[in-house]
Amino acid sequence: MAKRIDVSGLSAYYSGFKAIDDISMNIEPRTVTAFIGPSGCGKSTFLRTLNRMHEVTPGGRVEGKVMLDDENLYGSGVDPVTVRRTVGMVFQRPNPFPTMSVYDNVAAGLKLNGVKKKRDLDTIVEKSLKGANLWNEVKDRLNKPGSGLSGGQQQRLCIARAIAVEPQVLLMDEPCSALDPISTLAIEDLIGELKEKFTIVIVTHNMQQAARVSDRTAFFNLSAVGQPGKLIEIDDTERIFSNPSVQATEDYISGRFG
Repeated sequence: MAKRIDVSGLSAYYSGFKAIDDISMNIEPRTVTAFIGPSGCGKSTFLRTLNRMHEVTPGGRVEGKVMLDDENLYGSGVDPVTVRRTVGMVFQRPNPFPTMSVYDNVAAGLKLNGVKKKRDLDTIVEKSLKGANLWNEVKDRLNKPGSGLSGGQQQRLCIARAIAVEPQVLLMDEPCSALDPISTLAIEDLIGELKEKFTIVIVTHNMQQAARVSDRTAFFNLSAVGQPGKLIEIDDTERIFSNPSVQATEDYISGRFG
């Protein structure tokens, strides 16, 4: 069951540096929300706070709340590993485990979660690869290295790996930036299908992509170099691109800066 995210008063730090300041937003279940804004404005940092990946960086910490339905992901006693199982992440560059086969890439998280029986693994691996629109392309090469696939196939393999453990939320940090136009279109089509089951949040520098794939768009900016990034506005994507409330949003979307 896809879940709703409620963020309130969230600031993120790298040691003494405040990267993002006082962000609050709601993300509805089974929607795609796109984060846009110039480089360095904190989009990816904020994305990483949604599954506590921000803490993996030395000195990374947050203030504020991230609620996943009724659970505070930063509450005392909450296991970050469990959070990352519930809120999956797909990174900018495809990162299949290079020494593992296609099959083992998808099965890796399942085995860590205690799925042992080969029949169960076979079923979930096939289902996940189908869910990532990759099964027909790799079903005859499941035992070949995942690193031998094309870039677009590798990214869909990483999506299959992420959805195999059945998260409720899927975070994507510029998932198409390293891909060719045909592979990008395949990922965008896939995002449209995956939102029927998952809550999806995507960071993108591609305005057309945000307009194509997302239901809502959030614009981030920073007032000056060295200042923390802020959420400027969030609204339905159509409204953000046709009639934004803030002049800076219109300036960014129209290419006047960024």
